[in-house]
Amino acid sequence: MSKLHILVFPYPAQGHILPLLDLSHHLACAGITITIIITPKNLPILNPLLSSHPNTIQTLVLPFPPHPKIPAGAEHVREVGNAGNYPFINALSKLQPQIIHWFTTHPKPPAALIFDFFLGWTHQLAAQLAIPRIAFYSVSAFFNAVFRRCWPKSNEFNNSGKIHFHGIPGTPSFKRDHLPSVFLRYRESDPDAEFVKESFLCNDAAWACVFNTFRALESTYLDHIRAELGHSRVYAVGPLGLSRAENSSTGSEVLSWLDAFEEEGSVLYVCFGSQKLLKKKQMEALALGLERSETRFVWVAPTPSKEQMEEGYGLVPDGFLDRVSGRGMVVTGWAPQVAILNHRVVGGFVSHCGWNSVSEAMVSGVVIVGWPMEADQFLNARLLVEERGVAVRVCEGADSVPDSNELSRVVKRVMSGESPEKRRAKLMRDEGVRAVSEGGDSSMEVDRLVEALVQLGDNQGWWKPTVKLHEPLKTFRKRV
Repeated sequence: MSKLHILVFPYPAQGHILPLLDLSHHLACAGITITIIITPKNLPILNPLLSSHPNTIQTLVLPFPPHPKIPAGAEHVREVGNAGNYPFINALSKLQPQIIHWFTTHPKPPAALIFDFFLGWTHQLAAQLAIPRIAFYSVSAFFNAVFRRCWPKSNEFNNSGKIHFHGIPGTPSFKRDHLPSVFLRYRESDPDAEFVKESFLCNDAAWACVFNTFRALESTYLDHIRAELGHSRVYAVGPLGLSRAENSSTGSEVLSWLDAFEEEGSVLYVCFGSQKLLKKKQMEALALGLERSETRFVWVAPTPSKEQMEEGYGLVPDGFLDRVSGRGMVVTGWAPQVAILNHRVVGGFVSHCGWNSVSEAMVSGVVIVGWPMEADQFLNARLLVEERGVAVRVCEGADSVPDSNELSRVVKRVMSGESPEKRRAKLMRDEGVRAVSEGGDSSMEVDRLVEALVQLGDNQGWWKPTVKLHEPLKTFRKRV
């Protein structure tokens, strides 16, 4: 099996790259040789994976291509925010000639390409290399079902009312502002935006697709996607990252603080991702709600810079820590989220509903108190609240200010004893853990994926794709 070589192309955003590296770990454990395309500043993210698989995982380090809308030296989306996705997708497409040169001069070139779904333009790359592509989705299958309907009708979704997605199970509907951010930024005739649109439209042409989800959570949408694509090469391998090690020495203070409590599931964890800051009024409302809830909590509240303070971002209110002394802890730096969520006394999670956080919450059995803000978060919140009943929504929108009394009431209700959401969250945890255990659905899906990749390796050279070039990609191909 070690003769099989595949190429992996992650997208440099935290919520994208980590689960794809987790998948790469599973494939390497199965004996597959992997080359990961990476840029110099993102190379340290790979260090844990490379040290675990020194003989099976290599890197193809390429300089990050310049783009007029990307500051010099920026190579990760967190450095520019979600608004940077369009220029990042366009910039990374310029790596194609170097990848082709590397491939054509390699003594044992890869038999397939696994790519992040933000890099759909690799359809043209894989066609030139004559290898099949496997799309990796670091998002929910439900998100994908909705997202792939957006692009063909990008000019029709301009009304301010609700948009109904007929043909998707349950006919979900959303306000236009709650659709994925990367879609909402599309502007017709803008070259970068047109390239991004065509790039996403190319994803359905992938030979197979892999999702970081599990059947007990999303079987309806996985089956729907299989039916729409017309093939069975749709693999649900999540929740990925259960074995991802965190530095236990970092964050030991918060874990020691949690150890002091005895009542299981009595502590609320509050975190909106490593990069998200709240405005002053939002911080004040959240602090007041936590205070009034009389619930124990750990709140991860990054400290804004001086410039961010001037832009209106806020700190934890003065006097708050004194008033909640003994039952509340504020962490201003990095926190070991997986370890916190898995701690026996943690039972709830105030979250923005990003998919990585959702996955970590699902296998921890904690109820989610949702405040979706952007990206895929509104879609995830719908799945968790309306369909699975493992979450409640307390606020929505990046600029919204929660009602402190309502927040306090909801937190009290879901955190006291065995609320229905808590019970369902624990059942979903059991399903998620079972899925990735030996003989579980996701574990067997990884095995199926490995078998499919091995067959590709055994039949290397058979792939003769029929390529239909979309206009912006035609232009791109001429350019390179």
